[in-house]
Amino acid sequence: MRQGLFTIVKNEKLAEDTYRMSLKGDTTAITGPGQFVNIALEGCFLRRPISVCDYGPDSLVLIYKVVGKGTAQMSQLPEGAELDLLTGLGNGYDLEKSGERPLLIGGGAGVPPLYTLAKQLLAQGKHPAVILGFNRAEELFLQEEFQTLGVEVTVATADGSVGVQGFVTDAMPQEGYTYIYTCGPEPMLKAVYDKSATSGQFSFEERMGCGFGACMGCTCQTKYGNKRICREGPVLEKEEILW
Repeated sequence: MRQGLFTIVKNEKLAEDTYRMSLKGDTTAITGPGQFVNIALEGCFLRRPISVCDYGPDSLVLIYKVVGKGTAQMSQLPEGAELDLLTGLGNGYDLEKSGERPLLIGGGAGVPPLYTLAKQLLAQGKHPAVILGFNRAEELFLQEEFQTLGVEVTVATADGSVGVQGFVTDAMPQEGYTYIYTCGPEPMLKAVYDKSATSGQFSFEERMGCGFGACMGCTCQTKYGNKRICREGPVLEKEEILW
């Protein structure tokens, strides 16, 4: 974990209630896809945890949904403003278990961490496919960015306004993939768990206090004992999850 100041390069609306923030700063503590940062905001007692969408040696991209006071404040921050970030938080995805044709499944705010995961899998010569799930067309984001990478993309919307009508599980193939990587709300993760034909890694969304394992506020039970979503997670192996 590293604390540092990041400068906002761009903060733009991406879709309905969804924004993309590009920042400049020290990202050396970030070691892989699936990790998150914790952002200090003026007037907010707790930092806001946001998953990493993409990063470079001195650049960071966050995609966040406005759901309350903190994220609403973030959406109004101008270019040039500085933010105090904790980086390198959480246990990310393990790429070594992917096989040749991993399937990446994201729902809503769970989509962003799959972008850099796809980039790194492609760099290893793997052939990932992606399923993106949203409630309606107005919420859709990152489809074109995934396609630009050369990834096969399937979109599912609950109202059928784009792509497959239904949930991400309605777009899941019966076979043809070697591993599952997924991130999203717990009901979606449970549905993917029940339908998946392979092993996989599941990234959980959870309310956090400190974000680095000190407060024990996001503890969950697994087959191997209690784990903290912010520290030992947010990524858990399929075989250890207890629903």
